[in-house]
Amino acid sequence: MAIFRSASGEGGTEVVLAAGNPYGSRTLVVERDEDSSVAYLCSPDGTVHGAVWLANHRPAPAVVDLARINAGLPPLMPRPNTLHPEGRRPLGQLSPLWFEEGDGVALYEDDELLAVIPGWADMSRGMPGYARDAVGESPFAWALSEALEGLRPRISNARSYWRWRHSEGSWPSFQQFVMGHLDNVLGPAGRYWDASGERLPTVGITERPPHGERGFTVLSTVGMSCQRMPTVEQWIDKPGAYARIELAVATRDDPKDAALLLVWLAQYPWHSVTWLGHGHTAKWYHEPSTFPLGPQYSGVLMQANPAHMPDMSGFAFGGEIVRWLWLSPVTTQALQAH
Repeated sequence: MAIFRSASGEGGTEVVLAAGNPYGSRTLVVERDEDSSVAYLCSPDGTVHGAVWLANHRPAPAVVDLARINAGLPPLMPRPNTLHPEGRRPLGQLSPLWFEEGDGVALYEDDELLAVIPGWADMSRGMPGYARDAVGESPFAWALSEALEGLRPRISNARSYWRWRHSEGSWPSFQQFVMGHLDNVLGPAGRYWDASGERLPTVGITERPPHGERGFTVLSTVGMSCQRMPTVEQWIDKPGAYARIELAVATRDDPKDAALLLVWLAQYPWHSVTWLGHGHTAKWYHEPSTFPLGPQYSGVLMQANPAHMPDMSGFAFGGEIVRWLWLSPVTTQALQAH
């Protein structure tokens, strides 16, 4: 049984808010009819990844109204699970606050926290978002008051992060911070390319020609670590040590070819709402014949601290260490083995 309908605006409902995250990978959609309001966290194709009931606008039923759900209407919260069993007025002015990772969002009503849909919300597993007006746990919402101890730091960090990120000079200062670290560990910079195409996250690629005893060129992203990757906390117990990365690749051939690998993956975690880590692989998105390092390869393996590569440690941002993952080309057989 579907607990929430898809966020399509059909069936007599009205979309009162549709707001995308800064990376273009998730949209918060708030719908209402005369009886209730609900919020959905959707991907660009409309797939609902998380949802939360927000309010009843008429007296609550004693139990779940299955007929209403089967008709594709926003659910009514049963009487035992709402702070306002007689219903409440329509929602006021709504505004979203996206988590730094872009996979979760806090929703405010008239500047007061109304609901949170975290990245781990999953209706298929019976995990809705958190609502201010909810009581206890129900299929439609969990009580926000009971989760604030864990959520409040995330919300505070998100507000601070976006305030900083939108301030004048934030990106140039971060860029110089990373470039200075790379100057220390790799030597002077060569060319620099933009890899973001005016889409967030902003990422560049810096070329570091052979230097000292290093007889090969290193290319590194600059900017991936400026924002935490999505979903890490769903896989790692202590995500702080793995949430911020940069990518690097070594080459003795034309650096422009190797740079295409970084262009390919630099924004991938935020646009695909996933993460990259040690031991992960990625299959080339196009025909193998177009793989930048030769048609015998069809993807890459990512490794932290591989042998015979420069030590990139010593850089941190937002109080969290940044890990460099080195890309190595792999064959189709190697990809299948992973």
